[in-house]
Amino acid sequence: MLGLRRKVRLETERMTLRLPQHSDFRDWADLRAGSAAFLTPWEPVWAPDHLSRKAFTNRVYWAARAHVQGTALPLLLIRRDDQVLLGAITLDNIRRGPAQAGTLGYWMGQPHVRHGYMREAIQAVTHHAFNVMDLSRVEAACLPENSASRGVLEKCGFKYEGVAQSYLQIAGRWRNHVLYSNLRSDRRGRTDVG
Repeated sequence: MLGLRRKVRLETERMTLRLPQHSDFRDWADLRAGSAAFLTPWEPVWAPDHLSRKAFTNRVYWAARAHVQGTALPLLLIRRDDQVLLGAITLDNIRRGPAQAGTLGYWMGQPHVRHGYMREAIQAVTHHAFNVMDLSRVEAACLPENSASRGVLEKCGFKYEGVAQSYLQIAGRWRNHVLYSNLRSDRRGRTDVG
């Protein structure tokens, strides 16, 4: 558990991935508000105060607590050359014991899509999950029609596993999701049976 309590900071080619801080509020709220129409079809319906300072403060405290407890790793994507907030990625629902797994979720601000940032972030978090956190499986789910999300997962080595019926409420409706996973030692398609 000691390793989980240290401040986490993942470096990619162009970004720093780190826990949210109180000073991120304005950049976060502006990016979320400016990208609302772009993000709404892919996300749950948020509370009316979602973009308030109080809600963000609660998010910062939750992120720190979840990281220390080892239940989630919520990170902001910060472009290193100009310190611009690009989006966020969270490894959540971390399960220990026989599962050793977690679920990946992410979003990107509309001005920053299609530049490979999320691919970098997914690869960094997956590498951290396998090599630092000692997880065996990283899962992700997205709407079947979200070709951008499906494409980035597949480019990052995630493999399609099937469809989960009524998996999450998105834009106010229960929606089916396609499921993907990445395994530390991918044995799919192989068998030990002689």
